[in-house]
Amino acid sequence: MSEPLVLAIETSCDETSAAVLRGERELLGHVIFTQDIHTLYGGVVPELASRAHLRTVDDVVAGALREAGVGLEDVDVVGVTAGPGLIGALLVGVAWGKAAAWAAGKPVVGVHHMEGHLFATHLEHPGAEPPFVALLVSGGHTMLLWVPAWGEYKLLGATRDDAAGEAFDKAAKILGLPYPGGPSIQRAAAEGDPTRHPLPRPLLNRGERPGDREYYDMSFSGLKNALRLLVRGLEGDGRLADEVPHVAASFQAAVVDVLVAKTMRGVREMRCPRVVLGGGVANSRALREALAHRLGEKGQLYAPSPRLSTDNAAMIARAALFRWRRGEVGGLELNARADLPFPGLTR
Repeated sequence: MSEPLVLAIETSCDETSAAVLRGERELLGHVIFTQDIHTLYGGVVPELASRAHLRTVDDVVAGALREAGVGLEDVDVVGVTAGPGLIGALLVGVAWGKAAAWAAGKPVVGVHHMEGHLFATHLEHPGAEPPFVALLVSGGHTMLLWVPAWGEYKLLGATRDDAAGEAFDKAAKILGLPYPGGPSIQRAAAEGDPTRHPLPRPLLNRGERPGDREYYDMSFSGLKNALRLLVRGLEGDGRLADEVPHVAASFQAAVVDVLVAKTMRGVREMRCPRVVLGGGVANSRALREALAHRLGEKGQLYAPSPRLSTDNAAMIARAALFRWRRGEVGGLELNARADLPFPGLTR
């Protein structure tokens, strides 16, 4: 019996993506269209994102099917990101997925975007199987999870305000660096001294035990404000241009220190030295190196490639396959939700 064939669509933010996946890891076709217009505004403009999805989704899906050498009639199930994300952008993908599934007589599965990021690493690393501690870090979310099994997720902690990726974007804008902020900060930081301008590590020294909320939770808004005050002072002294690499390095180090410390708390409590990264910030070289160093030779760090760390349909296809095998199939009643609850998540 041949492995099932999944067609998936991802339109939660500013990437229009489609993928064709056979079984758990055979990626036959994968197209990602990134909307670069948002660089003009230093962040994603929701209305522009929705319109771009409408213009490109047909071509993107056709490209993925063509690359895979299959037609819509050949797929077994259609998966689509149902949330969370920008509601207008999500609606484009969900409407397309439902219509295609109905026309072809195929089942449709709504996928939680962050569960997709959990599965992204598994596409490339067979060893990235539960149990593991997962750090999901993107422009919209920062979550630390304990994953004893697929579909069973315990929320250890999350950001109380800005997500890590959002903090990088705002920091880059403050420093006059281009969007997206994470890569810009990383490039600038490569030439800087992270100790030159000490910045706070919010909630790093709060919470003495796992039962305390501050033990795992994170916060980046205060760090962002500290950066703004630092930049304002350097501007007033006429020194900002020369200090941008050092400020970028200090900001990156502060974010990474918090993420790594909180993750290692989860590793110790769960007695599981296996960590899976997911989300756009998982592509941070500084974060990967710091986590690998703290885990040591006995630990295992699994991280997706740059293409699978960004928003993509391959991860949605893998998550859709998991949900479809459990019989979790939707229909025409499937709808997009900007605040879609994480399935199987407990606290």
